[in-house]
Amino acid sequence: MTRDLKRGGSKLPLLLSVPHAGLTVPSEVKSLCVLSEQEVAEDGDVGARQIYALESEVEFFVTTEVARAIVDQNRAEDDFRRDGVIKTHTCWDVPVYREPLSDALKQTLIEKYHRPYHQQLVSLATQGPVLGIDCHTMAAAGPPVGPDPGKERPAACLSDAHGTLPKPWFLALARCLEEALGKTVSLNDPFQGGYITRTHAAELPWVQLELSRAPYASFEEKGERIGSALRAWCSWYAEQP
Repeated sequence: MTRDLKRGGSKLPLLLSVPHAGLTVPSEVKSLCVLSEQEVAEDGDVGARQIYALESEVEFFVTTEVARAIVDQNRAEDDFRRDGVIKTHTCWDVPVYREPLSDALKQTLIEKYHRPYHQQLVSLATQGPVLGIDCHTMAAAGPPVGPDPGKERPAACLSDAHGTLPKPWFLALARCLEEALGKTVSLNDPFQGGYITRTHAAELPWVQLELSRAPYASFEEKGERIGSALRAWCSWYAEQP
């Protein structure tokens, strides 16, 4: 018996999260931030806005305008490491602020820009998506702050924290991505699933997708290939008993 995936029309029954496409430095910290526009962009997921411009194709889509360097949605509220929710340094080890932020200001940023993002993911999980995908781009080689400094990365990495969605779903999505990209997809290496994937798997199966910024295709072409892979996965899912 096949599943009906058209409850909301022709859109794919997916919840896409694009947490690191933002470029905005909020007014609360604008005078304290010492990063250039380029440094703000380079700390985030370059190309994510173009690649994952799939709002019209999926039922549920969440993103933010706030830069990753200022508020990282893929970190826990109480993660105050140097590369935590409110960073002191970018992933390229560049200082973010001219002076340390007060605890009160950190909490303001979390309450205004971090918590609502996660509340939205929780709310949308109850409205019918079959799978959540946390969508990222990654540097072609590991930056200084990361799990694999200086190492060349695969064309794509799919990660599920070793269990945030059923294994057959995970492997099927990897196959769909490999066919669409014409590239090998790494599983749980160098990433193993971040805070969004691990936390919101309590409400819905989730997976993290990292696409290399290596210039093997334009952002727009990469986006077309990702859309094709997601459509193929949904077709596969619809045929499962």
